[in-house]
Amino acid sequence: MKLNLEQITRVKTITKEEFLTQYVALQKPVVIERLISDWPAFKKWNLSYVNDLAGDKVVPIYDDRPISSKRKFNEAHTSMKMSEYVDLLEKGPTNRRIFLYNLLKEVPELQKDFSYPKIGLKFMKKMPYLFFGGGGSKVFMHYDIDLANILHFHFHGEKQCILFPPSETKYLYKVPHALISHQDIDFENPDFEKWPALKRAKGFIANLKHGDTLYMPEGYWHQMTYLTPGFSMSIRSTSKGIKNFSTAVYNVFIMRHFDNLMRKVKGQKWIEHKNAKAITRTNKRNGF
Repeated sequence: MKLNLEQITRVKTITKEEFLTQYVALQKPVVIERLISDWPAFKKWNLSYVNDLAGDKVVPIYDDRPISSKRKFNEAHTSMKMSEYVDLLEKGPTNRRIFLYNLLKEVPELQKDFSYPKIGLKFMKKMPYLFFGGGGSKVFMHYDIDLANILHFHFHGEKQCILFPPSETKYLYKVPHALISHQDIDFENPDFEKWPALKRAKGFIANLKHGDTLYMPEGYWHQMTYLTPGFSMSIRSTSKGIKNFSTAVYNVFIMRHFDNLMRKVKGQKWIEHKNAKAITRTNKRNGF
C-alpha cells in the first residue's frame, strides 16, 4: 500500500493572473515547465559550471544521520570545498547534500544568470538559496521555518518531490518544537502498521527535471529525493495570512532557540522525548 498522492498539475507556461487566482489564492502547488527558459541559467547551470565558478568555496555538508542533540537546529555535519563535493557527486550515489546555502552571495557572478519572475509575488531578494544532492540522497519530510510561498527551480538531473498541505499535519507524525516529521518514516514505502495515521494523509508528488519550477504554497510539507545528482534554487515570498506570518515569527525568534536550549540542557533525552511524543500524540489524535 502506497501513500495517497496526486500528481501535481503541470503547465508549460502561465500568466500572472492565472498563477495568482488558480494557485496562490487556492494554495495549490503547480509545476511550470517553461517559466525560466529565458534565463541564462537555463542553458548554463550544471555541476560543471558551478564547479568552474565556485570550486574553491568551502560549503556546508549534510547527510542522512538522525538529528542529534550534539548539533544545533539545522547545523551542518561537515564541510568541504565545492570542487571536492562535485567530484563526490560524479563518482556515484552519495547521501551528502548542500542545504540552504547562499552560494549566490559567495559568488555574485551567478546572480547575472537569473531574474526574479514577474508572477505576482514579491520575493525576498537577499535569500536565493541553493540545494545540492547526490543520486539517491533525501531531504527528510519538513516544512520551512518561515512558512513562505516558494518557487523551487531545478537544474541538472531529476528529483522527486512529495508534498503535503498544512491540513495534513495531523497525520504526519510531526515532531514537537520542530519542523519535521518523525525521521524513521520511509515516505516512499511507508509501514502503515507502524505509522497508521499516514493512511489518511492526502498529498502530491512530482518529478522535476532541468528547468522545471515548482510552486510550494505556504507551510507545505516537502520531501525531496535526488534521483540523479543535481541542484535546485529556491526564492521565497513571505506568507500572506496573519496566522501564518505570526507562526513564522514564532518559529524564527522563539521555537528554534528554545529547541537549541533544550538540546543543550537535556541532551539526547530531549530528542528522544520529542520523537516519542510525535508518535503518541499523532496516534491518540487519530484514534489509534
